[in-house]
Amino acid sequence: MDSKAPLDVIAASLRRHRARAGLSLTEVAKRAGVAKSTLSQLESGTGNPSVETLWALAVALDTPFAALLDPPRPQVQVIRAGEGPVIYSDQAEYAATLVASCPPNARRDIYRITVAPGPGRKSEPHMPGVVEHVVLSSGRALVGPIESPIELNPGDYVAYPGDHPHLFQALEENTSAVLVSEHV
Repeated sequence: MDSKAPLDVIAASLRRHRARAGLSLTEVAKRAGVAKSTLSQLESGTGNPSVETLWALAVALDTPFAALLDPPRPQVQVIRAGEGPVIYSDQAEYAATLVASCPPNARRDIYRITVAPGPGRKSEPHMPGVVEHVVLSSGRALVGPIESPIELNPGDYVAYPGDHPHLFQALEENTSAVLVSEHV
């Protein structure tokens, strides 16, 4: 499986969700705070979207983030370590690999996260009602609300409101986690 952002899937998803919402390119770009030309490029399958850009577009389209990344999958699926569509951050050495998107009639997405030490990734609020669940797999990290992140060690779990600003900051090399984004 290709480990790059699936640009053709993102392009088709953006067009489909924008049409479903009945919004123009201009309106979606305005709501997301991105240039209309950027959205146009993404809808045509060009460009290199960051996590931040895609989250802003997902919020503007009132759709789960994973719905922009994940093509339809077979009933039984296996994603091996190092595989899956990866989206990188503009702000930090942070990579989110979509492991399982929300199936019909469910409201959650699952990601494998890898983060390098540094300032961390500060996330703007997601759609109302989103709760993020994180289990740290390796390393150490500060995770949770920006004003009061929790230090996690391997095996630790934290849940926090994803509809408020939040942080994931690695405190040592080889930090990784599983993140479940729950849409209530």
